[in-house]
Amino acid sequence: MVGQGTAHAPRAGAQAAVPTFARLPVLAVAGAAMAVLLAVSGRYGYHGDELYFIAAGRHLDWGYADQPPMLPLLALLTDTLFPGSVTGFRLPAILFTGAGVAIAALIARELGGSARAQAMAAGAYACSPFLLAGAGHILATHMVDAFLWTVICWLVVRWVRVRDDRLLFAAALVTAVDLQVKFLIPVFWALLAVSALVLGPRDLPRRPLLLAGGAIAVLTCVPTLAWQAAHGWPQLEMNAIVASEVAFAGGRATFLPMALEQAGIGVGALALVLGVWWLLRSPRLRPYRFLGPVVLGVTTVFWFTAGRPYYVGGLFALCFAVAAVELDRVLVPRWRPVVLLAYALSAVVAVSWLPVKPVSDYAGKPYSPMNMALEEFGWEGVARSVAAAYTSLPPGDRARTTVVTETYWQAAAIEKFAPWLPEPYSGSRGYWYFGSPPEQAVDVVFVGSTRERLLGYFAGVRKLGEVDNGHRINNVTQGEPIWLCEGRVAPWTELWPRLRHMSFTW
Repeated sequence: MVGQGTAHAPRAGAQAAVPTFARLPVLAVAGAAMAVLLAVSGRYGYHGDELYFIAAGRHLDWGYADQPPMLPLLALLTDTLFPGSVTGFRLPAILFTGAGVAIAALIARELGGSARAQAMAAGAYACSPFLLAGAGHILATHMVDAFLWTVICWLVVRWVRVRDDRLLFAAALVTAVDLQVKFLIPVFWALLAVSALVLGPRDLPRRPLLLAGGAIAVLTCVPTLAWQAAHGWPQLEMNAIVASEVAFAGGRATFLPMALEQAGIGVGALALVLGVWWLLRSPRLRPYRFLGPVVLGVTTVFWFTAGRPYYVGGLFALCFAVAAVELDRVLVPRWRPVVLLAYALSAVVAVSWLPVKPVSDYAGKPYSPMNMALEEFGWEGVARSVAAAYTSLPPGDRARTTVVTETYWQAAAIEKFAPWLPEPYSGSRGYWYFGSPPEQAVDVVFVGSTRERLLGYFAGVRKLGEVDNGHRINNVTQGEPIWLCEGRVAPWTELWPRLRHMSFTW
């Protein structure tokens, strides 16, 4: 029968309807997580990546050098609905986090978990620094990607229990959406197919509705892949850039420790490890065993290819749910206060990753590229500094002068906060593809770089000032020089390709 699997569908996780009162703890956890995120969402300001997504949304295309088109489209929508509101802009991240908490509980329910186990899975999700603070605080690709992986895991786990192939079709459609955010999810499906063929259910990769949905997912990628092909596959360059950034943070040696830290000091890290162990070893979870090698395989692939540790974050909810279900079965009542204490401590750690410190706590401190909160400060100050430098020029000179920045964050900040200036340009990453300066612009107000480097492109370079973010906070752009570059030495058609760079800075 179409939409049905084999007659021997596993019954170990069979569930009766859950009373409304049993759902209340999960809803309370989801509500608390969203309330915390909402409370701190506007404390600092836009992150540099968020400004870039807004700028990319204003240059809508089928693809970008560093991502598919979904996030720029979402950023355009939220910035249009909530112009100038950081909190409004981040509402999708807050809502997705709350939904992710609930879906983690649903995975536990599919595995046969009690109401308490479901609440434990939801709590582990909410106490994960990555899922709460890293993904839930800002509007970014990894936020949407992790949520969609969580949804896919839930649909696959539910399919194992009920064998309704419409669930696999839905998982494929979610995959189609995810492929418009990042290109990571094929790793999951490839490993899942291999693991299912080896361990069972062997019919999973061959289900017609899954294959039909997979075909749709592939078709939805055609416009983005065509864009990449037409522009020389810059996404492949990004892989090397990511690897270099990961190497700066410790590379493969720190991949697993950082992934465990992002899962959660205490509850999350333990649940991640125990979840994989029980997927591989628990007789009761035998129908779901094929998912254990998938978690290990995804982790290995991203470790080996020098991916970012949070690339495995989409599998956290699955492992949390497995661990919660099994722990609930083996924990004796006297250990429950200890478990509650562990959750409380984990929640404190996760919240500490959020922007809870006063702005003054960051002033005058040494710059650290690992502290991403620093990049939520002072983008209006960047725009003001550049505007002051530009308006200091004689009116006649401004007509032949444009604005170019070393990083795509700087250009995005100027576009957002100083729209009266000439349209900013940057050779950095995806911004380079938004277009080159007009030929009539023979002079440039250039933000960043060095005088020596710029003299290769202009006859004269003199300093107009420096970037001041207005907070005395040492972040990536504070104190950057602002140059007046005069006398372009060649047409932009020749100079612009030379100014292109996929790294953050030259």
